[in-house]
Amino acid sequence: MAIWTLWWGWLGLALLLAIAEILAPGFMFLGFAIGALAVSMLLLNTGLSLGLPLLLLIFAALSLVSWLILRRVFALRKGQVKRFEDDIND
Repeated sequence: MAIWTLWWGWLGLALLLAIAEILAPGFMFLGFAIGALAVSMLLLNTGLSLGLPLLLLIFAALSLVSWLILRRVFALRKGQVKRFEDDIND
């Protein structure tokens, strides 16, 4: 059995991507982590044995959707400017 057909392989990938998000913040890896977690839950709950190309397609689609949702929820509204009043060293 290949590693990409096992749910815990995708869960491990989600964990690694979440750790990468902590080390490099800015929602760069969080969408990918959510996509990997969703694929993991899909494999765990359905028990399907899908091929790598289909799993990667599902992963890419779910990652894109999650990234778009994160961007919509956490991004600044159009016309807003982020301003900092205090310095981090104050």
